[in-house]
Amino acid sequence: MTKTRFDFDVVVVGGGAAGLAGALTLVRARRSVLVIDSGSPRNAPAAHMHGYLGLDGRSPAELLAGGRAEVSGYGGRIRQGTAVAADRLPGGGFLVRCGDGSTVRARRLLVATGLVDELPAVPGLAARWGRDVLHCPYCHGWEVRDAPVAVLAGGPVSVHQAQLWRHWSERTTLLAHTWELAAEDRELLAALGVAVVEGEVTGLAVDGDDRLSGVTLAGGGVLECRALVVAPRFTARSGVLTSLGLPVTALERDGQVIGTCVASDAAGGVTALPGVWVAGNVTSPMAQVAGAAAQGVQAAVAVNADLIEEEARRAVEAYRAGS
Repeated sequence: MTKTRFDFDVVVVGGGAAGLAGALTLVRARRSVLVIDSGSPRNAPAAHMHGYLGLDGRSPAELLAGGRAEVSGYGGRIRQGTAVAADRLPGGGFLVRCGDGSTVRARRLLVATGLVDELPAVPGLAARWGRDVLHCPYCHGWEVRDAPVAVLAGGPVSVHQAQLWRHWSERTTLLAHTWELAAEDRELLAALGVAVVEGEVTGLAVDGDDRLSGVTLAGGGVLECRALVVAPRFTARSGVLTSLGLPVTALERDGQVIGTCVASDAAGGVTALPGVWVAGNVTSPMAQVAGAAAQGVQAAVAVNADLIEEEARRAVEAYRAGS
């Protein structure tokens, strides 16, 4: 039987914080690594990232540029492109297929492809995503503290969002939009001092400095706000993983499906398929940049340990065959 010749020890699919952190750990562990990066990070619209110790306020683009340079500096390879599928090879390892028709063979896979935020269909909303149309208060709450904040209702999770954002600003309002709030939710919001505004939101109002100034309502009124909070649907970029037969799992909160992910062992990113690890938002949609990077490191350590075990086993087999 012909032994498979691999191009790399590990192919990392996805060049965001999780993928680059994993790649950096692996190249420092003297592994040959290729990162396949589509160049479409989830947080690209944001000018700054927050909560990353020592890097608070830096731009996401700056973080990724630095990460690519560090991986390359240790001998790792970065390839611009999109991995669309993968096949498990008969003798072990994987064949990764890219959108340009090229292929690459690797002993192990670390998939950190992230997710896509599917936004509410309100005119003008998507164009301001990551600027003043927001989701996470831990990422953006400080910047709009005490300012008028409006939460666009889209299900039970929106009540939780209003409760959460109120901590950063007592001037928080819930826009009922097309959602019918339950009586107990209205009572909770009233107790917290969160006003509820009825009526469908039809668009956004912007001032002369290109800043959000409010939202327009179907009745013709305008509600002042400096930030509009929405609840996107988190859709995992799972194409490579599903092509290998790994299932997508529905993510629920308060009885509402809020997205999808690919399940893994949270401690090390182990999937149900031997040889495949995941890290970042593809498996943990709520992870912030620092958390995603940490998952990349943890998964990389697990990948290297798995390769070391395989190498030790083969060394013993060869030793016994020669003795």
